[in-house]
Amino acid sequence: MLDTNQSLSILNKARQLYNQKTLAGLLEVTPRTVSRWEKGEIPLEGVRLLAIKQLVHAHDPEDSEPDKSDCDFTFIDLFAGVGGTRLGLQSHNGKCIFTSEWDKHSQQTYSANFRDNHPIAGDITQIKSVDIPDHDVLVAGFPCQPFSIAGVSKKNALGNPHGFECKTQGTLFFELAKIIEQKQPKAFLLENVKNLERHDKGKTFAVIRDALANDLGYDIHYKVVNAKHFLPQHRERIFIVGFKEPVKFTWENLALPEIGKKSPRLRSILHPENGTEEVEEPYTTGKKATVNKKYILTDHLWQYLQNYAEKHRAKGNGFGFGLVGPDDTSRTLSARYYKDGSEILISRGKRKNPRRLTPRECARLMGFPDSYKIPVSDTQAYRQFGNSVAVPVVKEVFRQMKPFVMDLVNQSK
Repeated sequence: MLDTNQSLSILNKARQLYNQKTLAGLLEVTPRTVSRWEKGEIPLEGVRLLAIKQLVHAHDPEDSEPDKSDCDFTFIDLFAGVGGTRLGLQSHNGKCIFTSEWDKHSQQTYSANFRDNHPIAGDITQIKSVDIPDHDVLVAGFPCQPFSIAGVSKKNALGNPHGFECKTQGTLFFELAKIIEQKQPKAFLLENVKNLERHDKGKTFAVIRDALANDLGYDIHYKVVNAKHFLPQHRERIFIVGFKEPVKFTWENLALPEIGKKSPRLRSILHPENGTEEVEEPYTTGKKATVNKKYILTDHLWQYLQNYAEKHRAKGNGFGFGLVGPDDTSRTLSARYYKDGSEILISRGKRKNPRRLTPRECARLMGFPDSYKIPVSDTQAYRQFGNSVAVPVVKEVFRQMKPFVMDLVNQSK
């Protein structure tokens, strides 16, 4: 994110082009607000700052336009989280030129790891397409919200016209659809939970496919991919890819390592605790970089989890904790991991209480490099990595997409 001096510098350039009243009108604020920005009484940030940058770019494109000469393609990162999808596309020489993420803690982690010349825009529902730069690829891990099918049926019965706006109005997918319609990217990559395909007996996904393929005219392909091929975690997610023109994309060419004896095991992401790893406070301590004792379950919590599992086992239910060792594969890391860590507990032997993963181990479990900074509390870190994408899966999916993306990019030059 830009600091105060950089924001004021951009505002000053805009004021050289527009008087206070005109600039306020373009930004849909009062002249008083512009005056308070100039005096430093209130911060200039988010989508307003982005809009001002776009106004400046329109008069002097070389002033602060992202340098695209050293990349193969440009992309925007929506519902960005902490940047897992971005890491996947950057590994293929893509340049991110716009970011949207509403959660302030995720923004903090994102900003700590990516040095951008664009600020992080917040709530996507408050972003106008005119404020988003043209781009080659749109990527988003959008939340799944219920779609109202009844409303569409009623419009059909009345003979009223409707398109994707009516079918998806009120959902966050609608915001993506609006941007895709207005910016016309060469391609997009969307990620969601596996159950999206079956939500509401498949009706939700039918609306999404219809909007992308028929209303927006994109050639779409989708597949559920398990991160277990790349990481020691069972994590199934659906990936939806779309191209502006029909292409011969196929999922059969994904390089998915065979799941078996050679699959990654938890050992590869756990702290070795033998002195071969540098200490990383507060996750590890001491000469041997052993895991901090705060991650070991208390007697009370461990007994509670065992009792809870036994109660459900007696009823024939499968609820319970997931106790694993170095040679195992874990359950899916979730955003609720901060509560008790029950889905992934690391065994410390029969006579010792198990422990949670540290946030660094969670980052590794999602495919983030050890150089990735974690500037937030453990609670926020657990939420962020539990909500993230598996970075190696994104890398592989886009590896298969890239030749078709580049064909479309080159055709437009």
